[in-house]
Amino acid sequence: MSHFPLHNLTIRAFQKGIREKEFSAEEVTREYLDAIDSKNGDLNAYLGVFHDSALESAKRVDVMVADGGELPALAGAPLALKDNILVEGTRTTAGSKILENYTASYDAKVTELLKDQNAVFLGKTNLDEFAMGSSTENSAFGPTKNPHDPSRVPGGSSGGSAAVVAGGLALAALGSDTGGSIRQPAAFCGVVGLKPTYGAVSRRGLIAMASSLDQIGPITKTVEDAAIMFDAIRGEDSYDSTSADAEKVHPLDFKENEIGNLKIGIPKEFFTPDLDKRVAKEMENVMDKLKDLGFQFASISLPHVHYALSVYYIIMPAEVSANLARFDGMRYSRSQMSNVESQKLSEIYLRTRGLGFGDEAKRRILLGTFVLSAGYYDAYYAKAQKVRSLIARDFEEAWKSVDVILSPTTPTPAFKLGEKLEDPLEMYLSDIFTIPANLTGLPAISIPAVSHSNPSRIRTNENRIFDPHSGSFDVSSSGLPVGFQLIGKRFHERDILGIGQYYEGL
Repeated sequence: MSHFPLHNLTIRAFQKGIREKEFSAEEVTREYLDAIDSKNGDLNAYLGVFHDSALESAKRVDVMVADGGELPALAGAPLALKDNILVEGTRTTAGSKILENYTASYDAKVTELLKDQNAVFLGKTNLDEFAMGSSTENSAFGPTKNPHDPSRVPGGSSGGSAAVVAGGLALAALGSDTGGSIRQPAAFCGVVGLKPTYGAVSRRGLIAMASSLDQIGPITKTVEDAAIMFDAIRGEDSYDSTSADAEKVHPLDFKENEIGNLKIGIPKEFFTPDLDKRVAKEMENVMDKLKDLGFQFASISLPHVHYALSVYYIIMPAEVSANLARFDGMRYSRSQMSNVESQKLSEIYLRTRGLGFGDEAKRRILLGTFVLSAGYYDAYYAKAQKVRSLIARDFEEAWKSVDVILSPTTPTPAFKLGEKLEDPLEMYLSDIFTIPANLTGLPAISIPAVSHSNPSRIRTNENRIFDPHSGSFDVSSSGLPVGFQLIGKRFHERDILGIGQYYEGL
């Protein structure tokens, strides 16, 4: 395995390696498990590791290789899953003490699909409690650290998934994205994060945060890998009424002449003078590279998008308050019951839920209950839904003149651990560029911005740059990773994935 260090092994390279018997699935899985044992104590990116079952799965794939049978695209691929995605028979905590003893009784739909592909599950990754946060500091099991700089956050809420991919502790991972929770940590960790169109991937078996916003998607090292992962998990699910027929999802294969003709919109509302200077500089470099590749740009306006953050923090807490009402803190957190002396059920619930939920979860439950309460529903929630429609209308108007929209993924690079914990509003602003895609259900991807002249090189952990063509490495001098975001039309994942692969030079 010395030819392919784990932190730069892509799905495509892994596929080629096991098919040509350069290495076995078991060998790669063992190396990943050894890396996890060595590094996870410092990063705290995994909440649970499946040593035995991962090796058993890898061995089964090696038998398939030996038999010469057809291999699915992700056969033997060592993957990680965010710990709000169910895997039957394993502990699933959603990063909360209230579920610390919960064992999943069934597989999520995406888990079923990956099992059908004979993927290998390495373990479950850390997250902000119930996916509520932008730093993975809200986990009841401690914060995850950024592999590039352990003094900084990896982003959230899928910070554990982004950290294991960037840190060479998984080939790829799944996360969930409610307001940017795949794309923001991907940008902070220098990897690729795709939020598919709402409905393109089934949400069955995802512990719900905000049901009209949640979406499962991949975190990978390359855009090509994101396309492979998305292809494996997309499609309709008869048990999820919001899921879409797979045929409605735009095909993933793209023709160069078609992608090259796409026009990219630059929304003036996303490029303001207060944008971090490093981020602004990287955006200029990205646009220059895309122009060199022949893409045409047009300035556009999304006049209502500056309301998106306010709208999100009304609609999302309202849905949180409903979804989290089912967790009473009694069934899966029996240790909290030992000191409960009151015989009144209302007081028991008050105590167990108070002990089980963390501060951010409580804050959002309270906000959501307030905006849904009598006398405030019309003033806040109903009005927010109307503005949500106006934001969606802005995007529909933009699609008349452009095919894809480009913006920064985040307003700044990764911030220091603890820097924003005492100021929730400052933390919420981390998702200001990602939230609109969730409110409108549009597909969006975060891609590492590369300051070098060769756009095919992509940033990996330790600020290294990997060239998929030559396998050569360079060290970045530009500091912390910065991501740029591409937003596409509904079910047109092909467009943003295609431009991303152009940018990588694949």
